[in-house]
Amino acid sequence: MTDDTFDFIVVGGGSAGCALAARLSERADYKVALIEAGKKKGGLKVDMPGLISKLVPPNPMNWNYWTEPQKHLNNRELYWPRGKVMGGSSSINGMIYIRGHARDYDEWAQLGCTGWSYDDVLPYFKKSEGSTRQDNEYHGDGGPLKVSERTSTHVLNDAFLKAGNEIGLPFTDDFNGKNQEGVGWYDQTIRDGRRQSTAFTYLSEALNRPNLTVLSETMARRVIFDGKRASGLEIQQKGTVKTINVNNEIILSGGAINSPQLLQLSGIGDPNDIQSVGIDMAHELMGVGKNMQDHLDILVSAHLKDPISLLRYQAPHRGIMEMIKWFMKKPGILSDVVLPTGAFIKTDPALERPDVQFHILLGMADAPHGFEEGYEHGMGIHICQLRPHSRGTISLKSNDPLEAAKIDPNYLDSAEDIRILSEGVKVARRMFAAPALQEYIAHEKAPWNKMDIDDDAALLGHIRAAAETIYHPVGTCSMGPRDNANSVVDPELKVIGVDGLRVADASVMPRLIGGNTNAPTIMVAEKCADMIKATY
Repeated sequence: MTDDTFDFIVVGGGSAGCALAARLSERADYKVALIEAGKKKGGLKVDMPGLISKLVPPNPMNWNYWTEPQKHLNNRELYWPRGKVMGGSSSINGMIYIRGHARDYDEWAQLGCTGWSYDDVLPYFKKSEGSTRQDNEYHGDGGPLKVSERTSTHVLNDAFLKAGNEIGLPFTDDFNGKNQEGVGWYDQTIRDGRRQSTAFTYLSEALNRPNLTVLSETMARRVIFDGKRASGLEIQQKGTVKTINVNNEIILSGGAINSPQLLQLSGIGDPNDIQSVGIDMAHELMGVGKNMQDHLDILVSAHLKDPISLLRYQAPHRGIMEMIKWFMKKPGILSDVVLPTGAFIKTDPALERPDVQFHILLGMADAPHGFEEGYEHGMGIHICQLRPHSRGTISLKSNDPLEAAKIDPNYLDSAEDIRILSEGVKVARRMFAAPALQEYIAHEKAPWNKMDIDDDAALLGHIRAAAETIYHPVGTCSMGPRDNANSVVDPELKVIGVDGLRVADASVMPRLIGGNTNAPTIMVAEKCADMIKATY
């Protein structure tokens, strides 16, 4: 083998890619390459949980994507942040550790994804997890991904939980355990005050292995084929284009945007998407870039009676004290998630699983995604519908690998999505009106303070004007049976119709799970690694 030939090439050093490359490199006889377009290290902004507001707005560690105008959201173009640094979106996310509902994975199996039921995937969640919870039926304490229980001590957390009980929501001690429904604390990918990205956890343990080569600031341009077999990867490093070769397999782990885009750039997908930009077809696979699903979010905010929100830590003397606490590894605001508590609720009691999720925000957001610094003391509740019926697409704008893909989530195309999201907002506003939160709340923020809770027309108008992504796109390289025309990968994550090529990231999820997607994406990587090891 030459220095440019590997047994396995993992494309994308994100939540899945770092975990997968690390697991494959455990086999000393595998020569593994990991390709990442972003930088190898993110620095303090990544390490320090409290600085997440510096990572979500446009910055060099972010792909800074924008969607196409959304016809059901007043033709707005929505900002889509995705991680462009080692660790990918696990290096810029909200650090909430949620797996989804057990029924979500049983549904995958029912759709023909054999081997992906809850009983099948639970061992991989436990294998990945190094939880502060005791090793038990639902949790593992020895995995690379360090997960901690609640750390925030803010009084609004307790008030939120009590308000939930006051309007009839149960308390759940573990959203990843037996019962998901209710209000509770989020487990978090933080340990000793530091973000636990897959770069810091999985990859850092593997970097000293001589069989692992990590190429950062390296853009994947297209997969090279010998007939129907993937034989290499065209990459670009600082303006220089070259090809690296593969003996066994290339695994795409670029995420729900970049993985389908790379397949299309390589001539795999719907001919209408590929030939229209002047790329020759390598293999027709109609599902590539289709089936996109994402969690659309609306924020309900309220002004506080007293200056107790996170805004108070913007005062210079308080900020300096919190920095000192962090460097001394003492508990403080910079060591916490900014969304420490939340809820999973049913908009209809007859449902078998919650269909709406809340995240409490311990501050007042004056613009989405942290585009503007807050200047008023307040709090908020993020509301998202967990299983949208609307479907979107990823497609090419041109044949230039450096040009961003065309992102069209097609939000709120389904009337049912509108109904469920609206019902979720009503529950959140009832929580604001509960005695426990009324102790702290002065009044709801405009326009909510001028909107009757049952004014569906006004509510829909505000949703169309203000709803945003909460960063959970999936489904664009959907897993399914090989004889299903919409499947892109089979249950072993092999791209259907070609050899030597798999996809392992959030894009393979056939249905969006009921919760945050980082932990499930890492689970996919763990399972893929075992399937590859079993093959070779």
